[in-house]
Amino acid sequence: MSISTATNETAIPRAISPLMTFLFAAACGLVAANLYYGQPLAGPISADLGFTPAATGLIVTLTQIGYGLGLLLIVPLGDLLENRRLVLMLILVSAVALIGAALSSTPALFLLASLCIGLSSVAVQVLVPFAAHMAPDAMRGRVVGNVMSGLLCGIMLARPFASFIAEASSWHMVYYITAVVTVGLVLILRASLPVRVPHTKLGYGALLASMLHLAMTSRILQRRALYQAGMFGAFSLFWTTTPLLLASPASFGLSQNGIALFALAGAAGAVASPIAGRLADRGLTQVASAFAMLLGMVAFVIGHFAADGSLTALILLTAAAILLDFGVTTNLVCGQRAIYAISADHRSRLNGLYMATFFAGGALGSALGGWAYAAGGWTVTAWIGFCFPAFAFLLFLTEGRGK
Repeated sequence: MSISTATNETAIPRAISPLMTFLFAAACGLVAANLYYGQPLAGPISADLGFTPAATGLIVTLTQIGYGLGLLLIVPLGDLLENRRLVLMLILVSAVALIGAALSSTPALFLLASLCIGLSSVAVQVLVPFAAHMAPDAMRGRVVGNVMSGLLCGIMLARPFASFIAEASSWHMVYYITAVVTVGLVLILRASLPVRVPHTKLGYGALLASMLHLAMTSRILQRRALYQAGMFGAFSLFWTTTPLLLASPASFGLSQNGIALFALAGAAGAVASPIAGRLADRGLTQVASAFAMLLGMVAFVIGHFAADGSLTALILLTAAAILLDFGVTTNLVCGQRAIYAISADHRSRLNGLYMATFFAGGALGSALGGWAYAAGGWTVTAWIGFCFPAFAFLLFLTEGRGK
């Protein structure tokens, strides 16, 4: 695979300004947040629209399915279509889907809107390699890290935002507000984003077929995706089960607002993103990755002692959340920095494969977390959570041998 140069693209600036980096970060955060509003609102939405207990889980699942499909079928188009237009179209669809969710009066309509929200939210995974293209090699990790910090803040702040707004008004208002914000974002991006025309001339079918070749032949992609699958599996397990632990009368007995405040504390881990980018730019990707995986293991060891509902336990659990988020974010940015260096012409396809792989790890973590908490409580859950970063670290230790 050849590495593309600036001559392969048209009408794109040679460097990215701090203001443009901030715009990319804010856009990623606002769009990514759309994926997570449904999680704390599943109960009120289910009761209002008449979901059966068995179907309530589809409120979150359909959004995740849509996002997973988008990673594999839409994100690769960033290597084929003009990026600015693709991003604007996806975010506009997201705004329409959010309005559809707010206006839904039946479970079927809401689930269709949820699927479309997931599909269109992959705009963030077009924006991240778009920003990487605009950054010179020497500072690409820093730019990607800064943009990812916005994305991760959006993910972490979405749940508390939805909880606070729903408690003050209704779940409908959450979607109305975010739809208006999303329309405003489209207008700002339309006026601000540069044009970027990719060099790739493949047809859509060939584009998708080339992803299989990348997945089978790129050792860097394979390893970085599996490392992050382990880390994101731990992340998903933790944030699926800690609300259950915090709400349990036998443990902490926190209200929804209390759980939202806990999530805000966990968002502090997003500060790792720009730090990780700078370390990667300095050639310290391996050191930063090893440190990130160790942090993930330490987080669950600390969290293991945080189940008795005391103030000390709550402090330990908060520390575990920050350490885990710090580790997951660091490893994510290091991985993106590594795969973007493989080939400029293939960045969107590489990003789609990378994200889809670790998204599958996250789905596994959520599923195992729910089962573990129901079967053995927090103690069993914490030890299973520990296994995810431990798997990533053991795989990482074989890297030198693989070379």
